[in-house]
Amino acid sequence: MTIAITGATGQLGRLVIEKLKARVPAGEIIALARDPAKAADLGVTVRTADYGDPDTLAAALRGVDTLLLISGNAVGQRVPQHRNVIEAAKAAGVKRIVYTSVLRADTSPLALAEEHKATEELIEASGLTYAFLRNGWYTENYTGALPGAIAAGALIGASGQGRISAATREDYAEAAAVVLATPDQENRIYELAGDTAFTGADLAAEVSRQAGETLPYNDLPEAEYARILESFGLPGPYAAIIAQSDASAARGALFDDGRQLSTLIGRPTAPLSTVVAAALKAAT
Repeated sequence: MTIAITGATGQLGRLVIEKLKARVPAGEIIALARDPAKAADLGVTVRTADYGDPDTLAAALRGVDTLLLISGNAVGQRVPQHRNVIEAAKAAGVKRIVYTSVLRADTSPLALAEEHKATEELIEASGLTYAFLRNGWYTENYTGALPGAIAAGALIGASGQGRISAATREDYAEAAAVVLATPDQENRIYELAGDTAFTGADLAAEVSRQAGETLPYNDLPEAEYARILESFGLPGPYAAIIAQSDASAARGALFDDGRQLSTLIGRPTAPLSTVVAAALKAAT
């Protein structure tokens, strides 16, 4: 069995390959990357693949049995890019596509979910066997902003009292590796999220406890939060998407208590306290 991973040099892709190498021989893994030089340290076969260049995809997917399609990061362009990969996979004789989607993609109010839902529909229409990994929010979406929040003296957001069932990138990567390496995963849909949920205030309280200083959570209207994010240098459309996602979390869009993720990986997901500790340590 040959398994190929798109976006192999990204943060998730690298972790998936690391986890997968513990489950299948490295010789069965192919890393697909726009810049192969950046994948030279992965210890697996590397092929050039660009979501936007179908010619590279045809060669990259030759002889591949299972493909992990990690969603692209070009918001607004992902559907045509993903279509290129799906069509190339079908033409190359790929037997199964595993796709990293978003929690409850078919019903989610998140603006980000639209492209994921459309991609899922393309995969279903292709006739290929599939598995959808509907990932919830990454805890790193929040912990990555902690140094700035501590410096500013407050954590800000628009999630209100919404509970967020986030998990770490490593947890989601391990789930992907399990599905890729496990047979009998045909046409499965996994709703993946952390075992425990937290609010913005819960996160601020945990950071305060570990940092030894009070860090309040300031909840903001969606539009104001987007404006502040834009003032930090984020492009306007991206700032709006983040703010809309946070506001949707206030209405339960990022909460899930099904524990499919921990069941899949065979252990509890990383607790918030552990993730905060690691983030604070990395920031010092």
